[in-house]
Amino acid sequence: MGFLDLNGGLGRRFGSIGLAVDAFETSLALREATSFSVRGPERERGAALARRVADSLGLDLTGRLEILRAIPAHAGLGSGTQLALAIAAALRRRAGLTADARRDALILDRGARSGVGAALFESGGLVVDAGRGAADNVPPVIAHLSFPEDWRIILVVDPRETGVHGEAEMRAFADLPIFPAAKAAEICRLTLMQILPGVAEADMEAFGDAISRVQELVGDHFAPAQGGARFTSRAVGRVAEQLKLLGARGIGQSSWGPTGFAFVADPDQAEYVASRARKDAESGIEIIVCRARAHGAEVRAEV
Repeated sequence: MGFLDLNGGLGRRFGSIGLAVDAFETSLALREATSFSVRGPERERGAALARRVADSLGLDLTGRLEILRAIPAHAGLGSGTQLALAIAAALRRRAGLTADARRDALILDRGARSGVGAALFESGGLVVDAGRGAADNVPPVIAHLSFPEDWRIILVVDPRETGVHGEAEMRAFADLPIFPAAKAAEICRLTLMQILPGVAEADMEAFGDAISRVQELVGDHFAPAQGGARFTSRAVGRVAEQLKLLGARGIGQSSWGPTGFAFVADPDQAEYVASRARKDAESGIEIIVCRARAHGAEVRAEV
């Protein structure tokens, strides 16, 4: 839901705010076999990740890896991190090794800018990390809160678009101007004095207004890499404007998008707002009402 400090003048850069949601999930099974194979969506990506984990942990790679469900890729939903950590967790469990999502994120290059992916895999809820410092570690978590049970998240998904990723993402970060220190300071203040207290006290007004402002500051900075707009998908941007008019708060785009989001404090109101927005949304746009996921990944052995 936004970076804290893209300036980096205090010795740490990035820092981010993230929330686990139950709208999508990564689910996989690792079954015994004498050789190694992968089935299901994201097969090639999954195979490469499994080999990397096995090499890093000194494991013999065997078994049939079945990817049953996968989060949509390059949609701003953390699909790569969750797939990588799920595969690593399965291989660790089968080998009798202790779970260690933070180390897995490090060896799989999933914590280059944000630590929320590993933290949400471990615990769910709302997380804030402190960004990258001089040490080559996954950014440390500095806040973890349970999300109010009645609050709902409205996701606006555009399957026709993908967010900036890979080499294009690296070029975008390199080409963007220096983020002003004063704006980074404003984001940090909003996080500490409105976003976190808003969640702790179930104050949607404080939380939502602060999230919207963070998204304005970060979105304007990233706009040159997104065709000059805060939203990668113009269709998602139009739905976001309508959600705001309908009373939703905390309007923004997840990561590089194209997925947009908004928040509503009441379940019935969320369904009403979403249904109104669906009537005017372009064909192909999906509007989903979901809840925060209150727990981390589930890893179990089945006989």
